[in-house]
Formats: sequence, structure tokens, C-alpha cells
Amino acid sequence: MNIKKEIYIGGEWSAPVADAEPIVVQNPATEGSIAQVPMCGAEDVDRAVKAASAAFEGWSTTSVAERRTYFSRLHEIAKRREEEILHSIVSEIGHPIERARINQTGAGIADLGMLAEYLEDITWEEKLGETRIRRVPAGVVAAITPWNAPLRAIAIKAGAAMAAGCTVVLKGSELAPMVSFIFAEMVEEAGFPRGVFNLVSGSGSKVGEPMATHDLVEMVSLTGSVGAGRRVMELASRSVKRVALELGGKSANIILPDADLAHAVDVGIEDAFRSSGQVCGALSRMLVPASRVDEVKELVAQKVNSFVVGDPFDSASQLGPVASESQRARVENYIRKGIDEGMTLLAGGVGRPAGFERGAYVRPTAFFGTNEHTLAQEEIFGPVLTVIPFDDDADAVRIANDSEYGLAGAVWSGDQERAIAVAERIRTGRVRINGAPVDKRAPHGGFKLSGIGREQGRIGIEEFLEYQTLSI
Repeated sequence: MNIKKEIYIGGEWSAPVADAEPIVVQNPATEGSIAQVPMCGAEDVDRAVKAASAAFEGWSTTSVAERRTYFSRLHEIAKRREEEILHSIVSEIGHPIERARINQTGAGIADLGMLAEYLEDITWEEKLGETRIRRVPAGVVAAITPWNAPLRAIAIKAGAAMAAGCTVVLKGSELAPMVSFIFAEMVEEAGFPRGVFNLVSGSGSKVGEPMATHDLVEMVSLTGSVGAGRRVMELASRSVKRVALELGGKSANIILPDADLAHAVDVGIEDAFRSSGQVCGALSRMLVPASRVDEVKELVAQKVNSFVVGDPFDSASQLGPVASESQRARVENYIRKGIDEGMTLLAGGVGRPAGFERGAYVRPTAFFGTNEHTLAQEEIFGPVLTVIPFDDDADAVRIANDSEYGLAGAVWSGDQERAIAVAERIRTGRVRINGAPVDKRAPHGGFKLSGIGREQGRIGIEEFLEYQTLSI
């Protein structure tokens, strides 16, 4: 078992002040204990924030060229440790190894590498007549990252803040904390000045809340549930801190009548079930023409039943377990609710897949229903798809927008201009048209309950900058 007894504060590894039972990390596939990290407390947060505050003046005044050098080093170190990071992610969250290699580790390392590039794209200063308008770092940032994308979330949150010239205190998820410790080791090896990056570990109540209320923290960036986002906003509002929140989604995949139906269904379900459906922007609502419902039902059942569920370290596995036993119970409760509400079960259902007597495994599942069903409105965070019929383009837009969330979406059509016209009416932060890949240079974030602010690319760094006007 990988045991961590120290946290990283002010450029040094030290034991936490809090005398609490450590956090035991479990492998969701085997249910075995694989790691242990400290449970920190408010005193440890205070130490970390003060170290970040002490380092801020020096780091915030470094040149873009200097920061680019640090991140270039960090990127090279991350590439060298890629297999170690990959093993940690697969062990902690059960993401199948070959898919994790691309979507988790590879993508996260690429995010780190691109931070140096994005720094060159920012307009750091401009003039209006004799007035100078500057972009300056926001200050000390409290970064609270989720378990479903351990490295990527750290890169586009803590990494972007540091690239902007902020100093950071990071709390990784207690469910999957090991990548945050690897990241701290990489920062140390890359030679970042003391206090620029600091790591604490623990729960939201014992660590996250003290981070959000600390007087020296000027901005809080969180990815998590709507409940966690509301709590952070409430706590941060007491001292009027800036907040950036990425909170989730219930994204609609609109397949118009003239689309290549089989291809759109196939790609849409692959998106909905990536990382076992534990992705904020997963296309978990499939909107299909009422005139083609029978075709869709058959295609959906075939695709969902084709997924290979297995050991995440087996290269043949397409779906692994969900991240924990509590998450498995949550997903199964939703599947039962769908059945109880009279939805049509197209594939899957309650219980572990055949051959699995333990582990946080759930059956990939699809229902046919309406947008009024609970499964169409609430974020499940598991491999559960809801198929919903629509009458025409306007009806499809209405259904897509009939959600408390607004993170992502997709539109398929044989007519590109028609697809774009529909996409422009969808109230979400991102819409993919005809399966176009996500451009990492473009911002990620949403409307409504999906959160506040944007991550990724140049705009993701600018999220951690303030405007300063010098009138001369």
C-alpha cells in the first residue's frame, strides 16, 4: 500500500498538524485498500495559505518567459512519469487503462504542456489613449479538484492559476488523491519557488471549507457537485472572494431526422459512457426524431449491450467500475427509479454485470422516456442513458434547454447549416456538431447550474487574472 504521511507546504514535505485518522484509498474494482494519505485540518490549511501568500509577490512579478520555462520543465517531468500517473488513475477510479492512457494521462500531460504556449496568447497590457490596462494575477487561489479527472483537473485549475502568476493551495479529491501528491513531487523537481504550490489533503468539511473562508485566499476554484458549489459560494461570499465553479451537466445529444442515425447513436453513446458515465459533459440525454424511434431503440440496445465491462487493467475492457461503492449504490437507485416511473428499459438494468460478484460495477443501461422523467433531469454520473423523442427542430431545442444544467451538447444533421442553426439556440457552454472533436484551446464551462467561469486554453488562464487600470 502506498502510504503518504506528509503534505507539501512552502516547498517542504512535512507532517500535518492535525492529529486525525488518515484517509484510506480503495480500488473500486477489487475493493482492496491501495493507499493512505493524511487527513489535514484548518491549521494545515492556514500554514499552506500563509506560505502561498508569502510567495505571491515574487511569483506574480515573474516574467512570462520565466513561467514558460518552469512549465516546460514540468511538462517534461510529467511525460517521464506518465506510466506511474496512469497506474494511479486506473487503480483509484477504475478507468479502463487504454482509454485512460488517452483521455486521462495523455490529455492531462498535454494540458500541462500547452500552458506555456497559452501564456504567449494573452494580452497582458494594452493602452486606451494614455491609460494603461494591465492583466494581473488574482492572488492566492484555493483549488479544489474532483476524482473523475485527477491530472486534467489539476492542470487546468492549479496549473492555469500558477501560469497566470497566482500561488496555489490544492486539495485533491479524497477518493483519488494520489495524482495530487505526484503533481507536488513534479512541481518540486521542476524547481518552482517555495510556496508557489502547496498541497493539503482531506475532506471538504475539514479542509475545503477552511480554504474557502481563509482571509488570505482571494479566489476559490472548484469542480464538484452543485451542492459543493453552493456551499463554496456561500462561504466565499462572506469575504467577497472570486469563485470559479464547474458543477456538472445533463447534456443533450440532438440527432436530427437527416443525420446518419447509426453513426450518431454509436458516437453519442460512446460519449455518454466515457469513464463509465462519470463525466460532467457526458451526453446523457439522446434526443431523437419521433418518426424514427423504433430504429433508435434497436440501435441503442445493440450498442449498449456491446460494451465490454471488465478489469480496468485489462486492455480489452471498455467500461470499468464506477469510482466507489457509494457511487454504485447511487447509480443503481436511479436505475430503479427509472423502472419505478414506468420508463422503457432498452438495455442493462439493476445489479452488477454477469461475472462480477464484487467491485463497484454497474450494468451499462439505457431507457426510453420523456424529459419529465427524473433520469432526464438529474445528473446520475454513471453509464445510464435516457432516449427522448422530439417532433421537430424547435421541439428538440425546447427539450434540450429544459434543464437546470447547461454544460455541453451535440447536434447531428446531414445539413451542416441546419445543425449550426440548432446549436446556436442551445443554452450550453459547448456544443459539438456532427461529432467534431473538442478543441482544448477553447473554453470549457457552462450556464445555469453547470457553474461560473471557464477553464482550458488561454481563457482558462485569464480566469485567474484581474484587470488593473493605470490612468496617467
